[in-house]
Amino acid sequence: MKKVLVTGSNGLLGQSLLQVLLSKPEQYTVIGVARGNNRSGRTDFEYRDLDLLATETLIDTLEEVAPDVIVNTAAMTHVDQCEDAKAQCDALNITLVEVLANYAAKTKCHLIHLSTDFVFDGQRGYYKEEDAVNPLSYYGKSKVRSEEVLQESNCLYTVLRTILVYGKVFDMSRSNIVLWVKGALERGEEINVVTDQYRMPTYVVELAKACELAIAKASYGTFHISSNTLMSIYEIAQEIATTFELDGNLIKPIPSSVLNQRALRPLKTGFNLDKTEKELGLATRSFKEDLQKFKHSIT
Repeated sequence: MKKVLVTGSNGLLGQSLLQVLLSKPEQYTVIGVARGNNRSGRTDFEYRDLDLLATETLIDTLEEVAPDVIVNTAAMTHVDQCEDAKAQCDALNITLVEVLANYAAKTKCHLIHLSTDFVFDGQRGYYKEEDAVNPLSYYGKSKVRSEEVLQESNCLYTVLRTILVYGKVFDMSRSNIVLWVKGALERGEEINVVTDQYRMPTYVVELAKACELAIAKASYGTFHISSNTLMSIYEIAQEIATTFELDGNLIKPIPSSVLNQRALRPLKTGFNLDKTEKELGLATRSFKEDLQKFKHSIT
């Protein structure tokens, strides 16, 4: 029986991970921490309202709970917002990780941390875990620094890098690409979608499974988690329209330059998933296949 503490348990991944862990009550005792009320719709785990940036309170909580595993799903992930609120970004994406890593090193707790494809510059795509990082945005830089914090610590850590996470949980605090496209097309709205950025979207259920596999197998190091098909964001949007039988003609192709976004985005990311399939044992699928699974889960 492992005691698992999930930070950010009210988020998309946090709630999805609760579902996976709580489906195996003989293996895991689960503690969720986040700000405000428990929004997961579940009461069969211990929940604590906690400001993760209140360092002393966080440390007291960790020492009281004494987890075997921490899964850190908390982060500031709005890329443009990170450019404008660097101190806030640093606090959540770096300082929090330092606190967790120090605790994990001291107690030999396994720390699982989420990172991003935005650690890469997007010059070529299909990145391997050991490829050189070169972030273009402040968000990407904060995530590179968080990874370095773990590498420099003496803790047992796993980094799961991921791309464009989508899905739906009991209480959504923000949207994601699939829900945004689906919702707009259902309302008959035209949307502009870029043709020159390429990604491999990640179904949150698969990401939650990857977290659980890392716990169960005590798999340390860095792993890439996503679907296995590299597509332009325009192609992704068209696939969403097709899957949900909506009007793809409402999706208007545009180049990234038209958006004038605050933060630079890498043009082509995408992961090499060989290590994930071989060492973590996570079978990967195409975006189309995962999207069908998602559709069946909400209809």
